[in-house]
Amino acid sequence: MTQGKSIEELQEIARRMREDIIRMIGAAGSGHPGGSLSEVELLVALYFRVMRHDPRRPEWPERDRFILSKGHGCPALYAAYAEAGYIDRALLDTLRKLGSPLQGHPDKRMLPILEASTGSLGQGVSIGIGAALAARLDGRDFHTFVMVGDGEIEEGQVWEAAMFAGFHKLSNLTLIIDNNGQQLDGWVKAILNPAPVAEKFRAFGWHTVEINGHDFGQVIPALEAARAGGAGKPTAVVAHTVKGKGVSFMENNPEWHGVAPKPEQVQAALRELQTR
Repeated sequence: MTQGKSIEELQEIARRMREDIIRMIGAAGSGHPGGSLSEVELLVALYFRVMRHDPRRPEWPERDRFILSKGHGCPALYAAYAEAGYIDRALLDTLRKLGSPLQGHPDKRMLPILEASTGSLGQGVSIGIGAALAARLDGRDFHTFVMVGDGEIEEGQVWEAAMFAGFHKLSNLTLIIDNNGQQLDGWVKAILNPAPVAEKFRAFGWHTVEINGHDFGQVIPALEAARAGGAGKPTAVVAHTVKGKGVSFMENNPEWHGVAPKPEQVQAALRELQTR
């Protein structure tokens, strides 16, 4: 699926997705722009260069799985679905509307192409382990990717799951940490600092790599190597990102964790994105 796009094409997709995120959250009047914007390049790399998937066959048994554990970042996932052809782009304007398949957190009952309903933080790694174990038991070679936030990994269940995956050497599982430094209440380091993140996952038996999560030159090789599973153990990709990336007044500003931009702010953000 769409494996041959150039870096320039991927950057353009990322720009369009950021515009979609701003528009849909603005139209909804609620949502989470900061963490949605920080994860864009990671999703673009997965859906347009790394993962094996086919929008014409969303239930293809050999597809790679992606689980967005930080479910409040779903506007970026919905934008990726629209770009990849899984959903009609017109649906993006229905975010958080009553009866819309695009709920404020991923809801598989409303949108069956999702791998799981998520957003109760801390659970996604365990769900991913289930998928990775199923692949091993069924003799299939699909890979499972899970994305969490760095605030989310304060949850104890994450570390129980990390211990299990490392012990069972689930080389078909990759965890991506959107390490943007912020959570709902402010800066992660001031609330319950999980650092050093890479070293902790390494101690739990994971292969670990740290990257700039906005640089395709680092993101793509890291995710491709993880998918290949050559380390013989699960991979944790610590992606250093900027919350609110791409919109100057949102970048590194904790106030934009879960606040929708007003109409004039939507227009200002779109002007910035369109001139980049």
